[in-house]
Amino acid sequence: MIHTYSGETIYFEIKYKNRTSMAIQMDAYGNIEVQAPKGTPNEKVIQLLEDKWELIQEKSKEMKDRLLGQQEKNYSHDERVLYLGKTYPVKVYPDTTIEQDYVVFDEKHINVYVKQVEDKNIKQALKRFYYQQCKAIVEKSVKSYQSNFKVKPRSIRISNSKTTWGTCDSQLQLTFNWRLAMAPIKVIDYVVVHEMCHMIHLNHDRSFWRLVGKISPDYKEQENWLALSNWKMTI
Repeated sequence: MIHTYSGETIYFEIKYKNRTSMAIQMDAYGNIEVQAPKGTPNEKVIQLLEDKWELIQEKSKEMKDRLLGQQEKNYSHDERVLYLGKTYPVKVYPDTTIEQDYVVFDEKHINVYVKQVEDKNIKQALKRFYYQQCKAIVEKSVKSYQSNFKVKPRSIRISNSKTTWGTCDSQLQLTFNWRLAMAPIKVIDYVVVHEMCHMIHLNHDRSFWRLVGKISPDYKEQENWLALSNWKMTI
């Protein structure tokens, strides 16, 4: 079906089911499906779509962006970056008096102070910020979960890996991807637990997953967040 609202055209499909309320579903390509109780008038379905239109637009854009994959950011325009699971606008401030470019987070913005306003300088400052934050958060998380393990990691490092969120080697050295600082704390905690469990089980056998599930029962939700959000974890 087609409906025009606020100058935009909505394409959607209605599926009538044995249910008591309406719900909007959207697939990975942004296609909209409304599930409605049998006998629901079309007018009610359209009203629901209009009521939820801003949210539909937001989700539709996110899904289309995800299909495009990671995109280079241009800091000469308004840009937003992820930090601890939320997106914040980046504000850039030139300051020729500083010795080193740096970043300040004020709960509302990611403020970047640079000697020269160039994308490469802004990205280097952001990357340094994420490295520092990731290390501090991961170290705190490791301490909080240490009571679940009889062995301790020999070292904790932050890396620029393109393929993994974390690793644990046979020497009990834990390594974590700096981009984890873009994820919610729950997700970071899960990755920490995952790698700490490798201190006991180096492979992904049943014993490993039992231990992960015991310490982090909702770990599949955190894995799902990473799978759906990794495309936007970039600077």
